[in-house]
Amino acid sequence: MKNVHVHKFLILTTILVIAGLIAAGCAPAGQSVQPAQQAVSAQDAQQIAYDAAVYGFPLVIMDLTRQVFTAVPKPMENGAPANQFGNKKEFPDATFTAVVRPNADTLYSAAWVDTTEEPFILSVPDTAGRYYMLPMMNFWTDVFASPGSRTTGTGAGNYAITGPKWSGELPEGITEIKSPGRWVWIIGRIACSGSADYDNVNKIQDQLKLTPLSKWGTDYEPPADVPVDPSVDRSVAPLDRLLAMDASAYFTNVCRLMVETPPYEADAPILTRIAGIGIKPGADYMAYYAGLDDDVKSAIQAGYQSALKAMPQAKLGDMKNDWQMVYGTGDYGTNYMFRASVDYQGLGANLNADAFYESTFIDSEGQRFSSDKKYVLHFDKDMIPPVNGFWSLTLYNEKMAFADNPINRYSLGSLSDPPLIKNSDGSLDIYVQRDAPDPVTPNWLPAPAGGDFSLTVRLYWPKDIVVDKQWASPAVQPVK
Repeated sequence: MKNVHVHKFLILTTILVIAGLIAAGCAPAGQSVQPAQQAVSAQDAQQIAYDAAVYGFPLVIMDLTRQVFTAVPKPMENGAPANQFGNKKEFPDATFTAVVRPNADTLYSAAWVDTTEEPFILSVPDTAGRYYMLPMMNFWTDVFASPGSRTTGTGAGNYAITGPKWSGELPEGITEIKSPGRWVWIIGRIACSGSADYDNVNKIQDQLKLTPLSKWGTDYEPPADVPVDPSVDRSVAPLDRLLAMDASAYFTNVCRLMVETPPYEADAPILTRIAGIGIKPGADYMAYYAGLDDDVKSAIQAGYQSALKAMPQAKLGDMKNDWQMVYGTGDYGTNYMFRASVDYQGLGANLNADAFYESTFIDSEGQRFSSDKKYVLHFDKDMIPPVNGFWSLTLYNEKMAFADNPINRYSLGSLSDPPLIKNSDGSLDIYVQRDAPDPVTPNWLPAPAGGDFSLTVRLYWPKDIVVDKQWASPAVQPVK
């Protein structure tokens, strides 16, 4: 596996550093320099602030998410100190509402890796053919590397995650993965067929290790009882913390975080534009903002708030056979509103090549799904979800949580235990309804006792026909 360079990053040249220092109000000892104010109308400031809020959204939401995840003294299911894995050991049930549209087909192993001091070596065990992926995401929410079944196979491996400025020699047998920024978010997923499979997956999770390069070859154990940042309130969701910020606090974070994760070369036009209201890598935005006229301040606040309202309303994908198909996640280029909208509604989205999701809320007649009706999802033999990994179908209630049902079945698919039963011609029928079919079949996905519901198909390591936008699940048919 070669060093991973998905994008070329904008190099912070001496000129840009000097400009950042000037914007930050830095000056030789004994002198004071006020932030340079650029003449800008209130109308222009409002639109620039809108664009800047959209552009910078991934940086701020990622940083807040990191803070919450790592503000724990030891690894647990929903967090871990920096440079350690937190492992989800079992699927959530119908009482779980902390995250919308959870899955019941993979167990998660996540870590935030800080490359500031030195590289960390990620060690992965042999999964004996079991599907897994360990996508690595930068603060722009682009997936810049993705060790796993699709890219590196299922054998054991060691990967050195190195920072953007690191250069040096690595021990033999270790593959370098160059991070474009300080922080790396690993969101690992390992295929799991259900509760009877937990022990098998947990053993794999326990063998995922992060070792500092300086400790490689030793009996390294990660630190225990790690000090926790007392300013982080884990009871407040990262998005809620972001939405509580005013524009000056938000853009102060954007300026700071653009130093830790430099912008891309392709971002040059937007960087020039947002510099018009003082937003630059390393700038002291609070000082800049304080010197603005009140009407410009109000305009910046209005543009910022307008952007936050637009993000969850943006169209995310195409409709095919009544399924919403979201293409292009994890590799956004300069499509800043799409990126911000995905991050707002589902932070941590994968590359389509690793995992592709489609969702529907309506049947083939355009009616919303109702637990009072019966439905069938029929796949012809050549239309069964085309994957190199595996696929699943999950049902969610009107609150986008798992639907409580007598057999605690929230999902089924190609890994189902017991396995799905195909028809004699090789086609497949899945029955979505409140009460068990007669005769009872493993192809039954229980609907909730009452109310609306929705469905999501997940395809792990989908075949090219999916990524190339040539495939979609058939519409769900109501049973008359």
